Amino acid sequence: MTRQVACPILRQGGRVLAFRHPLAGLQLVKGGIEPGETPEAAALRELQEEAGVEGRDPQLFGRCTTVQPGEVWHLVAVTADQLPDRWDHRCSDDGGHDFAFFWHDPAGDTSGFDPRYVRVLKVLK
Repeated sequence: MTRQVACPILRQGGRVLAFRHPLAGLQLVKGGIEPGETPEAAALRELQEEAGVEGRDPQLFGRCTTVQPGEVWHLVAVTADQLPDRWDHRCSDDGGHDFAFFWHDPAGDTSGFDPRYVRVLKVLK
């Protein structure tokens, strides 16, 4: 069975929201789509859970089957109020880890990102 993944894409000043996971390196917000949930609803939920950000106006703009074998990634553009350049958020659904958020240029250096996220960043250039 193919796993469905929502990846909210929040942009600010031409950059996209990314974070440093204390154990897994640099990442983009993403998560599984629950049964009966739309990609747009899942994207807003994941953005709130992982970043503490209330997103709005979700727009599905891409489906990628080449990010990770056995997964379909749904790329969802979202908007939010102006956010700081950097902040930390404790993610309660990931064992209570503190995630360090920042804005990343999709055309910039991708060292430190898992290959899955590098593939998504290439789509966003």
